[in-house]
Amino acid sequence: MDGEVLILADPKGNAWGFAKRVYESLNSDPDRRVKYLLGEVEIKKFNDGEIFAKVLCNVRKKICFFIHDSSMGAQDWAISLMEVNDALVRSSAESVHDVLPYMKYSRQDRMTEPRTPISAGILARMIGMEADGVITTDLHNPATTGAYRIPFDNLKAYPTLIKYLLKNYPDFLQNLVVVAPDVGSAEMAKSYAKRLDCSVAITNKTREKAGVVGDMTVIGEVAGKNVLIVDDMIDTAGTLCKAAGILREKGALKIWACATHGVFSGEAFCNIDGSCFDKVIVSDSIPQGDCGRIEVVSLVGLFAETIGRISHGRSVSELFL
Repeated sequence: MDGEVLILADPKGNAWGFAKRVYESLNSDPDRRVKYLLGEVEIKKFNDGEIFAKVLCNVRKKICFFIHDSSMGAQDWAISLMEVNDALVRSSAESVHDVLPYMKYSRQDRMTEPRTPISAGILARMIGMEADGVITTDLHNPATTGAYRIPFDNLKAYPTLIKYLLKNYPDFLQNLVVVAPDVGSAEMAKSYAKRLDCSVAITNKTREKAGVVGDMTVIGEVAGKNVLIVDDMIDTAGTLCKAAGILREKGALKIWACATHGVFSGEAFCNIDGSCFDKVIVSDSIPQGDCGRIEVVSLVGLFAETIGRISHGRSVSELFL
């Protein structure tokens, strides 16, 4: 894939700083064979609310990586993504790669009841019409990649988050148990525990309805240990905060949470502020402001390395061996 590679983003959106740092990281690589450029995309609304997108640079015969703003509302995010893809194809881009640090609609990945859509599949068909590849991080259900018929790189954030913990909080890790907040997070918890050389516990929950957690029990020993609860995302933080309270009752010492995507919807910040958590760590897959006890770890290096590997025809999976 040797040639000119464009890193594109909306300079007025929250992804611009991320895209600019990716571009700077790529150009700092002395072994690069391709020329990396930084380009601008305009995304705005007409008075009636319709989205308008325009590519503000020449993309003809260029390999384009469009880094989208994960902080946008879901509907605006999806429509603007389709419009940018269409604009790039119509402008004779050599290839179009959607870089989506947080993939919206990925949670609606199956029919949970009759007569409901599989929204993740709808999005896959829409993206696949014009994009040539997708890069994202920690899909809610990795099986969603099967809905795509184009190259799809579902990156894992945990090595970056673990590296941050090892560098900044070695004392916390000395007496640690990793906790999965539900069975679905067990594999991620095992990945953390393997690299941190510690044991795993699981909190088992029942849901009264969507977004409302019922009873919760702990499977595993947490008494007298520091606890790191890991998950792919934190939404309202209801599950995590209830888990933290149960773990404190079971004798846990310091209680931290670590997640890839900080969605933080509804009363999330209030829930966290009133919880037993000492610290909450998330990545910048969704841009975050200054949030008190919440710390943000950047995935710029991970995405820059991935884009560099793709543009040089090298393996991406080797990053996670």
